[in-house]
Amino acid sequence: MTFDLAEMMSLAPYSLDAATKAPLFRAGIDALTRHHYQNCVAYKNICDGLRFNIGGAVTIEDYPFLPARLFKYHELKSMPDAEIQRVLTSSGTSGKASKIYLDAITAAGQTKALSKIVSDYLGPQRLPMLVIDSPGSVKTKGQLSARTAGIVGYSIFGRDVTYALRDDMSIDIPVIEDFYARHVGAKFFIFGFTFVVFLHFIRALEILNENLPLGKGILIHGGGWKKLADIAVDNPTFKRRLKSVSGIDRVHNYYGLVEQTGSVFVECEYGHIHCSNLSDVVIRGSDLSVAPKGKKGMIQVMSLLPHGYPGHILLTEDEGTMLGEDDCACGRKGKYFTIHGRISQAEVRGCSDAYVSR
Repeated sequence: MTFDLAEMMSLAPYSLDAATKAPLFRAGIDALTRHHYQNCVAYKNICDGLRFNIGGAVTIEDYPFLPARLFKYHELKSMPDAEIQRVLTSSGTSGKASKIYLDAITAAGQTKALSKIVSDYLGPQRLPMLVIDSPGSVKTKGQLSARTAGIVGYSIFGRDVTYALRDDMSIDIPVIEDFYARHVGAKFFIFGFTFVVFLHFIRALEILNENLPLGKGILIHGGGWKKLADIAVDNPTFKRRLKSVSGIDRVHNYYGLVEQTGSVFVECEYGHIHCSNLSDVVIRGSDLSVAPKGKKGMIQVMSLLPHGYPGHILLTEDEGTMLGEDDCACGRKGKYFTIHGRISQAEVRGCSDAYVSR
């Protein structure tokens, strides 16, 4: 079967059931694996070292995965330097940042995929947007940090983009109130990184004993759960405390890596994290075998987007559990799962774990 990414991207993002998606997704992963094998010497050496035979792969679970942290220590590109369009960097919390090299195909695919996925939750129209961050967070030059790239990327869904925090990360209540007054009664979009939202918005409002009338807002947030777990704040607690200070009850957590920007996994109305047509997840046990549904293990993420670098199949340092496929009450097709957090003793990393990173 030949693979056509444009055709896949033309579909509604959660429209393919397991039987329809499986052969298409495998064809895409196979095409990407062959492309990277032919164009990235380091990736070829890894595949050869594993004695991997591309023609021998039967299912997507058979294709080799790279540890996500490999991008911290090696420059992995499947294109000549002249074709590099953009360089993304992780926050480098541990002192070492991943560098992801994008070509034009990958950059365009990431933008389109993100647009399709997020529009499924926000609707097709651009909404007034409140960013729970400071204006200075996007005033960078050269390489884009994951935090900056996230804000810039999600801003395509917004209009009248307004920053809720000052550059010293203090909450700017008059600005928020002015934003609300401009859009009173209308649905609007709120975006932020999880730890920033909790520390500088939720807790700030609690300390000030303020309650803002933002119940028409839809919050999409992600990253930084490790630090929240350290202070005993889980997803239900986050949502409860957010609603108590703002009235916001439409909340979608998302899971994603800078190493696979665009292929975000978004939480539905029932609290389940979903794969889109363009992504897939495998849960692996401690022996790296595929874990059965309902069994906790390491999260392996797969994406049809990375063309300029071999980041299409990555083993993360996060734990999760596969919950089901094609039968979520929200009606979206595809696999859905839950995330438990970082693997014990894995290094802390992420776009908002070090929220002061620019």
